[in-house]
Amino acid sequence: MFQDEARFGRINEPKRCWAAPGDRPQVKAQLVREFTYAYSATSPKDGQSVSLILPDANTQCMNLHLAEISKRFPEEEIIVVMDGAGWHKSKALKVPHNLHPLRLPPYCPDLNPQENVWKVLREDWFDNLVFSSMQAVEDRLEQGLKAQGDHPENLKSVVAYPWLIELL
Repeated sequence: MFQDEARFGRINEPKRCWAAPGDRPQVKAQLVREFTYAYSATSPKDGQSVSLILPDANTQCMNLHLAEISKRFPEEEIIVVMDGAGWHKSKALKVPHNLHPLRLPPYCPDLNPQENVWKVLREDWFDNLVFSSMQAVEDRLEQGLKAQGDHPENLKSVVAYPWLIELL
């Protein structure tokens, strides 16, 4: 499984959108510095994923995510490919017995297909929206992650790089 976390919040950047000829679309923008984090791990083999919405990007939250992956797949040995964030290498990181971390080289986000999951999630669920509260952001994030998780075949199409499938 490829693992990553992404920050979601109340800062938005207006994006291009469709409009009828002659109409000029109006898109609200806001700059409120409040954030939450989505942790997710996705299998390129079958598109199965494990996602959590957590308040911070740190070792404690990473421990919760790894424990959840292990809990959902207790009978499987899973290689969890992740970047080199500090909380991924912390001495306080508790890796369950059936998970085996594999670190990506530094500065190589293009090697982690989970980055594509974030891109699709932002485009499909967050573009050109403003949120009145962090609860609204988290509700929207939950809906988006659930929609992705309910369709593993779609997730697989996003994360299954051809070279990766050849290796499997």
